Amino acid sequence: MTVPATTTGPPMWDEIAVPAQEFAATVVRRTAGGPPGLGGPTGPADGGRFAGLFGSARADGSVVLRAAIARYGRLDVVTTVVPATSVGGDAGYQALTPAVPGAAWYEREIADMFGLLPEGHRRVDPLVLPRPSEAAPPRPGSSVPMLAVIPDEAYLSAHVSGEGIFTIPYGPVRSGVFESVQYLVETPGEDIPHVRARVYHKHRGLERRFQGLSALDGVLLAERAEGVASVAHALAFCQAIEAIASANGPVPPAALLARSLHAELERIANHLESMVRHAEAAGQAVAYARFSWHKERVLRLRARLCGHRFGRGVVVPGGVSAGPALAPAAALADLAALEVDLRSDADLLMGTSSFIDRLRGTGVITAEVAAARGALGPVARASGSQEDLRSYRPYAAYGLIKVPEHRYRSSGDALARQLVRLEEIWGSFQLCRMALESLAERPADGPWAAPLVTSDGTGWGWAEAPQGELLYLVEVEAGSLRRVKPRSASFHNLSLFPEAFGGDIFTDFAFIEASFGLSIAGVAG
Repeated sequence: MTVPATTTGPPMWDEIAVPAQEFAATVVRRTAGGPPGLGGPTGPADGGRFAGLFGSARADGSVVLRAAIARYGRLDVVTTVVPATSVGGDAGYQALTPAVPGAAWYEREIADMFGLLPEGHRRVDPLVLPRPSEAAPPRPGSSVPMLAVIPDEAYLSAHVSGEGIFTIPYGPVRSGVFESVQYLVETPGEDIPHVRARVYHKHRGLERRFQGLSALDGVLLAERAEGVASVAHALAFCQAIEAIASANGPVPPAALLARSLHAELERIANHLESMVRHAEAAGQAVAYARFSWHKERVLRLRARLCGHRFGRGVVVPGGVSAGPALAPAAALADLAALEVDLRSDADLLMGTSSFIDRLRGTGVITAEVAAARGALGPVARASGSQEDLRSYRPYAAYGLIKVPEHRYRSSGDALARQLVRLEEIWGSFQLCRMALESLAERPADGPWAAPLVTSDGTGWGWAEAPQGELLYLVEVEAGSLRRVKPRSASFHNLSLFPEAFGGDIFTDFAFIEASFGLSIAGVAG
């Protein structure tokens, strides 16, 4: 299947079907080395970045596996069918992880959700749903009713051994307002040779919850899959739906502009949250208060534009539910005042040596590790990558308004990730201005949505969420959602988290975590 790239619809993807015994070799061949400008400046020109592994159960007990491979301008999807005889017993397919390190967490998730084991994987530890041996996997996509699963909370064996090594179970409940996650920190006292994350406390069974919903109800759930990125999730989901029903007409340009406006405000709010966490960890009380207030101003502006602080209810299949409720001139005035205040406070904070010293050299992700593991978003762009879906695979209005040139970094530390976010905040202000100015020149009554009749089929959607590349696989059958799989950038990036602790100590933990800007809800599903 090939979907053409346009400025008003989702860009292209290609789907390649192969036998199960050729699946791993095909994925490895198509990701060999990674592409220049995507995973990093290494590898052959025809290489791609491994972007995820997606499963979908069938009525006969088999599982369809899809490996997504990102290239400039398009997505390649390698597909195979693993027969039912391989599920829950013998290995069903050759493991990708030995040759594609970024696949490690995906194969663990596939084992949790489908009972499908990869041959040659070094260790398939439970991840999102540690099941007792007698419990059946959820098998999203299957019509078989699912029984309740009581997670197996047995203590995990240590990965590091040596004199004085012990494990600190940090979480799932921690001081402050944090999502539920447990970090298992293996340490001799100060240094952190190894960290693991247990995310299942946040698992909500979203993938089964999508099944049987209409496309309109599916948007409501997508917006809540990862609350801090509600607009990005709605965008990616709706673009997949629109790709399936693309014959019914393109999304109106005014709606595309409104989508990008809300997406950029969401980006500003998320990046400010990372700065808030950094300031809190560094004991910068004034900066913590100021940046918290700036984030609140962004959320209030979003509420004035659409009635919801997180932008929910705006993006719908075919366009947006309505135009901005606040006149473009008033929104532009609010944005201008906010940017002036924010630049002033950012200059003061980034000129504070006691703050900068806590970030410089902390939590380094080298360019080589970022390229090999396919890092996403600000984490990748602080380690030498320049990939940004808004320009690499344009969607929404990013084919109509130009994404500003950003100066990215290569040092890969917490400071670089903070500087990348600041650069993107200023770019988001510019994009919001362009969107509002363009909307001011268009009729206030729209049109804001194209008539859309949901067809059966399979579609892919994506967005550059504040955390990085967000992917959606959507299957529609008999007019209802049969399989929806969101893949958050946080899922992909959290697997790199342990790589950031070389030479760091326990008091650096808060800065490294804040610099990654992760959403555990997006990881656990």
